[in-house]
Amino acid sequence: MFDLDLLRSFVSVVDAGGFTRAGERVNRTQSTVSQQIKRLEAAVGKPLFERDRRAVQLTEAGETLIGYARRMLALAGEAQDALGKGPAPASVRLGIPEDFAINALTGVIARFARAQPAVRLEVRCDLSVALRDGLARGLYDLVLAKREPNAGPAFAAWPERLVWIASRDLDLAQADPLPLVTFLPGCIYRDRAIRALEASGRRWRIAYESPNLMGVQAAIAGGLGIALQEAATVRDDHRIPSLRDGLPAVPPTELHLNLRDGAPTAAQALARTIADFCDQDRLARAA
Repeated sequence: MFDLDLLRSFVSVVDAGGFTRAGERVNRTQSTVSQQIKRLEAAVGKPLFERDRRAVQLTEAGETLIGYARRMLALAGEAQDALGKGPAPASVRLGIPEDFAINALTGVIARFARAQPAVRLEVRCDLSVALRDGLARGLYDLVLAKREPNAGPAFAAWPERLVWIASRDLDLAQADPLPLVTFLPGCIYRDRAIRALEASGRRWRIAYESPNLMGVQAAIAGGLGIALQEAATVRDDHRIPSLRDGLPAVPPTELHLNLRDGAPTAAQALARTIADFCDQDRLARAA
């Protein structure tokens, strides 16, 4: 009943406002388009146009059919694209820590995506504990995450230097208990900070929690508390407390990159790209 070729001519007549211009759109003569419309009207059992010398107007049946016609043609086009373009594009699912989403690594990932147009790249930011769990469950092809040093095999790994960060105006000597600014529970920096303070006998309280780095950095700058973060996240409106502030030293954590077993070739190529970036970034910091 609904021949797609007839529907295509029907939509062309509506959009062009006449049979002659519609014929030009579908590369057919006016008489051929008229015959197709007649065949469609016969199949429907109702006239679709009110014809006069000036223009063609849709009948009530035509008004009803035009919406369905557009949807059927669009769906047919989608099906043709899905079936006619060969295998689906390669998909790479990457998980990265939230603080890495706002540094130069984002540009590296974007350049990889532009250089690999056949690869469908999906990136998600989350806490490291959630990223590692997602990798184990097969939700990611590769993950960049934080962990305790030497906690297992990795595609590549780099040490992280953790520092206490406060605002320029926060008086730590008068802060008792010490107000902490942290990520949400499960963050390795949060756990490290609490363990270090308790081991040193320093009293503390959670003053501000945020799921993202921008919130943590703003809270630090605003003087709401002190945070334990990777040294690279220190901003101009922050300061690193001195030894006389009495804060305990904290050993480094580790940034590691891991691939799931059987990860696609494109994921392995992205892993090498990220590893090269992290290598260069660490060399630049050490210089």
